[in-house]
Amino acid sequence: MTTTLTTHYATIATETGPFTVLVADDAVLASGWTSDVAELLPPVHPSLRPAELVERDELGVFTDAALAYHAGDLDAPDAVAVRQLSGPFQQHAWDVLRTVPAGTHVSYTELAAKAGRPAAVRSAAATCAHNAAALFVPCHRVLRSDGSLGGFRWGLDIKRWLLEHESQR
Repeated sequence: MTTTLTTHYATIATETGPFTVLVADDAVLASGWTSDVAELLPPVHPSLRPAELVERDELGVFTDAALAYHAGDLDAPDAVAVRQLSGPFQQHAWDVLRTVPAGTHVSYTELAAKAGRPAAVRSAAATCAHNAAALFVPCHRVLRSDGSLGGFRWGLDIKRWLLEHESQR
């Protein structure tokens, strides 16, 4: 299945810098803290990669949710549809990540257990690394077992800001 519909993207200004959302078929395909849409494409499953990209000033509920989150409505991204493809474990783990409430966090070990495979800690970390829909699938809420930040595709400064922003809940 290859995405044949036009994919739209918009970049908005946030406190943490430019944030771009890539949308097709009424779901987020990718998002992140960049103004370069090409930076969003590598983790998008090949069958979902867009044939055509069209820039917009805004994308309705998608950019509204990102703006609302940055303004303090931490639950705004939860209602937005996301489309990502991978194997069964990652698909499920992305769904599990969407249930981790803002203001809380889990370890990679806890994510593996919540996703039904307690021994799959490395797979849980890979789930975060391959997450194309940052913010909408909140992989920034996953920390190392010792409480340190671990990695984040968009940089540890942004991950730290997101966690601090959410801790004010």
